[in-house]
Amino acid sequence: MDKGQMGTSMKKNRLGTSELMVGEIGLGCMSLGTELKPAVELIHEALDLGVNLLDTADLYDAGRNEEIVGQAIKGRRDQVILATKVGNRRIPGKEGWSWDPSKAYIKQAVHESLKRLQTDYIDLYQLHGGTLDDPIAETIEAFEELKKEGLIRYYGISSIRPNVIREYVEKSSIVSVMNQYSVVDRRAEEEVLPLLEQKEISIIARGPVASGVLAASGTAKADKGYLDYTPEQLHHIRQGLAGLVTDDRSMAQTAIRYALAQPAVAAVVPGASSRTQLLHNIAAASSAPLTPAEIQVIREQSPANRYTQHR
Repeated sequence: MDKGQMGTSMKKNRLGTSELMVGEIGLGCMSLGTELKPAVELIHEALDLGVNLLDTADLYDAGRNEEIVGQAIKGRRDQVILATKVGNRRIPGKEGWSWDPSKAYIKQAVHESLKRLQTDYIDLYQLHGGTLDDPIAETIEAFEELKKEGLIRYYGISSIRPNVIREYVEKSSIVSVMNQYSVVDRRAEEEVLPLLEQKEISIIARGPVASGVLAASGTAKADKGYLDYTPEQLHHIRQGLAGLVTDDRSMAQTAIRYALAQPAVAAVVPGASSRTQLLHNIAAASSAPLTPAEIQVIREQSPANRYTQHR
């Protein structure tokens, strides 16, 4: 994948074989909250610091998150690679969200997202989940038609399931897979990352700091466990990461660099709910990449977990 420079410090990677060049640190917008002014200010600061990938979803805060992103990118649309997601719908009278990957719903939902985002096109439209029971051919047809209509530039899926990812790799022209990937969630290393690297499809890694477990201040979060890890295992992993901290690379930034060390990973999209968090995440772009020896140390401290379902 082509790699270049963004500004003076933010590296850009090509998303799959697309024309989209994304800064390696994006912004996961889900954590921004529902108040317009502080959320817009955070997005503006991110853009000013070289972030260009903004990831949202119609699901987040029942559409409010897309509305906030839409307000924030007014007058700056050309600076943004805008990614959103589809597949969860509200049915009147029914509590919660219902999964609907049908062609009819996707083609209806895109117009609602475009309206909230105040734009006439989406750079990356992602299926927000999925199973093998879905009408996959119909879902792909919907995305392909939206491309032809110029409403989206490219499409991808957000999934952690190897069996679903394989289906889309084989049958569609996805350019990316959003996948949870971190030092303590290495499941993608077994099958997903090698497959996507071979097929020139990019990973957008979410959760690189594991909900704060891998941040310097994450001791209390580690005490609660994470995935199949016990608190004791997490504290051991945190000690290993702490040993790799340098003057210009914190524990959280080391965790972000671990995800970015994978060739298939084009970008990570950590969330931020405060300016401090945002600045810390973005600073990982100018921190030193991990050496092969450092990556080896992390892997020795953090045994690779495996998928047991959805293989």
